[in-house]
Amino acid sequence: MASSNLVSVGYSTATAKAIADLVVGRYEIPGLTTCTLLNRGFNDTYLVRTNSGVRFVLRVSGHRTRGPADVEAETAFLAYLESSGVPVAAPLPTRDGRLFTMACLPEGIRPVVLFKYVEGRTPNPDAREDARVQGKTLARVHQAADEFPARESGSRRLDLDQLLHRQVAAVLELELDAPQARSDLLSLAARLADSVGNVDQMLTRTRCHGDCHGLNARIATSGPLTGQAIFFDFADGGYGYVSYDLAVHLWAQVSFGRRRHGMWHAFHEGYRSVRSVTPGDEAAVPIFVAIRHIWLMGEYATRVDEWGSENLPSEWLKNHVAFLLAWEGDKLLPAFL
Repeated sequence: MASSNLVSVGYSTATAKAIADLVVGRYEIPGLTTCTLLNRGFNDTYLVRTNSGVRFVLRVSGHRTRGPADVEAETAFLAYLESSGVPVAAPLPTRDGRLFTMACLPEGIRPVVLFKYVEGRTPNPDAREDARVQGKTLARVHQAADEFPARESGSRRLDLDQLLHRQVAAVLELELDAPQARSDLLSLAARLADSVGNVDQMLTRTRCHGDCHGLNARIATSGPLTGQAIFFDFADGGYGYVSYDLAVHLWAQVSFGRRRHGMWHAFHEGYRSVRSVTPGDEAAVPIFVAIRHIWLMGEYATRVDEWGSENLPSEWLKNHVAFLLAWEGDKLLPAFL
């Protein structure tokens, strides 16, 4: 085929066979028998299994407009957490001792990490005990992070630039036919930024999970960790606001029409049973719920070239902005005023 007929690729998915070959070539994993694609999303994940039944999960990081996946900082933190006794899905080293490797796909180089498989059951979204033990594990993550010498390493930050301003810009770049919603989103973002700025010096920072919404965990059902929540998927983590890390869980309980406030209270109680929360961090949590929602909107907006513009119509923006304004009116306006 002539080179003039070649087209560029924005996103490709490696075959399970190609991933199996990569694992065999780069990891000391004897007896590899199967590899299956688990999920194609912000990242691609595969289940890897040996003939003795040992399982692993491999992640091929997706490209993001915020910058390359910060896997060096992420995997170093995970290794530290495991060494500190925090229950997490730790990365396995390659043959040359690195905690991640690279794969060359049609659109370019993408980072690859092979993780230990997390045994246990999926958390029940309506079980308060499952939420409580997740709060305890997040507190342990933050406790360990406070002592992690490289907690500020990496380019990813859970700050207003990466959580809010870049995401709003990405949504506005869609140029959707919803002028009032666009204007409302821009105005709300300014109010949120001002509100955080007013209390910024009171807010605690550490290295965070970044996506503790209740399903990035397994509840151990056997062994020494029985009953504990084991965390995985730190891909959106980084150095930033503790309030944001807490707010992600509250957001998961109240967004998209949910009314699971009891789950948040159980999570919050579990966290505070291990690690205290300052009054400033407590007060900022509702603000970061709105910021989390805008972050997700921005993540969707940056995927339009992969998912197609029909998946993000004007009504999508209007509905999400309506939720945000309702949350502001119910939870934030007294603080703003």
